[in-house]
Amino acid sequence: MNDLAVRCENLGKRYRIGARVPYHRFSDVVSNLAMAPFRRIHARPAAPEGFIWALEDVSFEIRAGEVVGIIGRNGAGKSTLLKILSRITEPTRGEVRIRGTVGSLLEVGTGFHPELTGRENIFLNGAILGMKRAEIASKFDQIVAFAETEKFLDTPVKHYSSGMYMRLAFAVAAHLEPEMLVVDEVLAVGDAGFQKKCLNKMQEVGVAGRTVLFVSHNIQAVTRLCPRTILLDRGRLTADGPSESVVHTYLQTGLGVSAERRWPDPRSAPGNEVARLVAVRVRAEDGTVSAHVDIRRPVGIEMEFEVLEAGHVLVPNFHLYSDEGLCVFVVSETRGEWHRRPRPAGRYVSTVWIPGNFLAEGSIVVHAAMSTMNPLRGHFQELDAVAFQVVDSLDGDSARGDFAGKIPGIVRPILSWTTRYGTGSSADLPPSQERPS
Repeated sequence: MNDLAVRCENLGKRYRIGARVPYHRFSDVVSNLAMAPFRRIHARPAAPEGFIWALEDVSFEIRAGEVVGIIGRNGAGKSTLLKILSRITEPTRGEVRIRGTVGSLLEVGTGFHPELTGRENIFLNGAILGMKRAEIASKFDQIVAFAETEKFLDTPVKHYSSGMYMRLAFAVAAHLEPEMLVVDEVLAVGDAGFQKKCLNKMQEVGVAGRTVLFVSHNIQAVTRLCPRTILLDRGRLTADGPSESVVHTYLQTGLGVSAERRWPDPRSAPGNEVARLVAVRVRAEDGTVSAHVDIRRPVGIEMEFEVLEAGHVLVPNFHLYSDEGLCVFVVSETRGEWHRRPRPAGRYVSTVWIPGNFLAEGSIVVHAAMSTMNPLRGHFQELDAVAFQVVDSLDGDSARGDFAGKIPGIVRPILSWTTRYGTGSSADLPPSQERPS
């Protein structure tokens, strides 16, 4: 166990359906968190009936200094697992052994006391992690600068916006140097610039040799940050290994995002007072929604959206990524009827068609976004909105030709070739002067 940060053995957690969550006083929470940094978390007796399993028979080990991603669809048990590892809840059965202090950032509202100011919460969190006041003070300026909350340090955090709250919470968790940092899908709260800053900081934490557990629906962030990924499905561990391999399994088996996603309730749909996302779809050449596309055929990416406030020049855009996290390309609606034209309120469907023999085979993940360009403003950005699989047959009439092996690259176009046989002045022309007929 000397080099292990976490060991989970046959971990299970079930919740009674409709059960009330007991209320804990603030003093109880502080008392529980301040317990010894190295302890076993034992199971409580199970409830006899009327329950659902959030986790079932999950076993794995994480070595000190590893950076591990945890992925899975909604309801897979990811957040429940992190709450157990963060000592917020206890397992129903099985055992977890954790070595060292844990800094957790699980959701807006976790980790801070709302009646205390930002300044007081920084010192409180450091004390919970076992740090002396002088140690916390030495990190204080770095935390405040990272969070960009200087003006609100002496304001109770209950008055913070969710973005301000999360910026400060992440800054505290990352800078007070716990031996293990646990982060659960919180980066969606911040803007794009702060998300990037958080990802870079987590990368620094991993390089420094501290253990990081990172839950996210942003597959690209997981593959970038985490050499290893754990996949959960309906409470069970279904894959554990190199991130690219596990992400590939996630997308191929249909556990991840699908070829169509809808947001029927505008109140919870991505967007703001200007525009909201209604649906994103992947369409095959015949117009059907499909998660599998022949490499030789066109594929359409469709965005259905509602304009709520008239008069804005709106630009739908898609960001396509490979399952290794590489950006294939970004495409915006810069042609057509609504280019540089304010849109009236109403329902719109915008589709971009990608030609056949352009994308390479493999999984493609699509982010959907809406922007205005002057001034630049984002109205929504839905990460991993849809995904699809590009299939390259062995018929020999695609860019693959007769080669049956794996071909690297994120695009696979059919390009024009010219070949001259023999010698002569025309054969001696440099390539820049040759043009296909």
